[in-house]
Amino acid sequence: MNPARSGARRPLKWLLPLAACVVVAALALLLVFSGIASPFLSSWTGEEDPREQIKGVGAWLWLRLQHGAPETAPYTPMPHTGLNPFGINTFLEQEVEPAKVELSMQMISAAGFRWIRQEFPWEDIEISGKGDYWDHKWDQSAWAKYDRIVDLAERNGLRIIARLDNPPAWSRAAGDEAGTLAPPDRLEDFGDYVHAVVSRYRGRVRYYQIWNEPNIYPEWGEQPVDARAYVELLKVAYTRAKEADPDCVILSAGLAQTAETGPRNLDDTIYLQQMYDAGVQGYFDIMGVMAYGLWTGPGDQRLSQDRTNFSRPQLIREIMVRNGDADKPIWATEIGWNALPTDFAGPANFGRVTQPKQARYAVQAYERAQRDWPWMGVMNFWFFKRATDQETSQTFYYFRMVEPDFTPLPVYEAMRDYANRAPMVPIGYHQEDHWALSYGGEWVDLDDAQAVLGRLRQAQGQATLAFTFRGTDLELVTRQGPESGSLAVRLDGRALPTISLKAAQPLHQQRITLAQGLRDGAHTVELACLGDGPVAIDGLIVRRTARYWQRVLGQSAALIGAAVVGLAGLAWLGRRRRSGAGSRHD
Repeated sequence: MNPARSGARRPLKWLLPLAACVVVAALALLLVFSGIASPFLSSWTGEEDPREQIKGVGAWLWLRLQHGAPETAPYTPMPHTGLNPFGINTFLEQEVEPAKVELSMQMISAAGFRWIRQEFPWEDIEISGKGDYWDHKWDQSAWAKYDRIVDLAERNGLRIIARLDNPPAWSRAAGDEAGTLAPPDRLEDFGDYVHAVVSRYRGRVRYYQIWNEPNIYPEWGEQPVDARAYVELLKVAYTRAKEADPDCVILSAGLAQTAETGPRNLDDTIYLQQMYDAGVQGYFDIMGVMAYGLWTGPGDQRLSQDRTNFSRPQLIREIMVRNGDADKPIWATEIGWNALPTDFAGPANFGRVTQPKQARYAVQAYERAQRDWPWMGVMNFWFFKRATDQETSQTFYYFRMVEPDFTPLPVYEAMRDYANRAPMVPIGYHQEDHWALSYGGEWVDLDDAQAVLGRLRQAQGQATLAFTFRGTDLELVTRQGPESGSLAVRLDGRALPTISLKAAQPLHQQRITLAQGLRDGAHTVELACLGDGPVAIDGLIVRRTARYWQRVLGQSAALIGAAVVGLAGLAWLGRRRRSGAGSRHD
């Protein structure tokens, strides 16, 4: 062997891979700056500027390498996640004219929303003193406006999440000196108010949120926040609410998204762990969260404790799983983006987007949650409208969906188009009452201690079930036994073999695979009970399983992203060095 020739070949072992990386990275950079890859990278970073996308990909890769994916237990069965997810925040108690309350309800319903999150302020119901529910200023019942809101909600097909907080001044010895939102001196007084509200609307309002953002100023008054004190208040409220209506559902306060460490504003992840340490488990049915996008879009998947973006609810979910609450769902009490005008005089403390981008982001937020977060239930847009335009000097005003005169903004039109589409069953472990399931014939709901979450739906005759799901795999959760019947199955219009549910002995929570290895997309399913015995539907499990080539493609995309970031960094350093050399030369 010629040593000279051998030495000449050796560098090729590292030059060729390096050259390949450079070519791939250069191509990726070209795609980024040409705009072709921008939508793809936006789904990683939530950024739309090419330079921010490059930095965002680097941050995303670094965070994934450091921490990996959060543990969210996505296939845990849980209640209150199969409901229509479209909710919106309202301030209907501030509308003076009943006709405007009704018009608001009509527009909300027409836009496809099925929930309103509405405050029932303690200070506006038990106004003057303990047990006094009379509005002495207007000489009428303090309940009157809230009775009207409940009536109109029912008339327009809307369900209410009643937010209970905002104590009256008389509930504190110092009055409002401690802040108008400070907790009362006696938790028993708050408990009595909760009991009064829940008792009055028993059977009409089922969902109640206890307090709001207690982890930030001024929502806990003129004092440091205190997770243990909030838990004590929540325990009293939960206990008294269940006394008034055992069927009611209690949401914890939505914690504000913040990375601050106190004393007046405390990181929501730290605060939540403090709540668990104080014994909160067992005193809420649904965890409330805030899910604002703030400075980035809904595709931002960079997840860390110091980032307040749309992905942050995953951190809350991870803490819940770690503390044994994987079977409790999350509802977003507020979501949205701030369409602050460019000529606004003050700082953009909630971020700033255009009205068209606000509309696009809102739809994408609901889409992402439905696609990827099976533990997320109702999400409440912040907010429908204010009663007047007197707050245009405040940044929060520009989250609105509709102007005070009822002129709809682009986000209203976008959400109306999206929320009125036919529903799909997304990934996750879903119950038999999921809102996307369409039942035909006679079905009956049965309590069954051996069923998932204690209930199932059963057909005796020739009943049907039809739905569309999005994913790659589908399992039916059912009950089998000597008397069970059979099912005819059609998948995407194609008949599958008939499924017999007969078994020698009763078998509960049985999983039967209906589809596996499909393309990741929408698929239609039709189930027909053949009438030869009872058929029980105890749930559905939809999974998204990546194929081998998809996993390879994902890994390649990560490598390309790393190459893009590396090349961009080298180019930036090169420019700095050249700039520095030029300065020294001058």
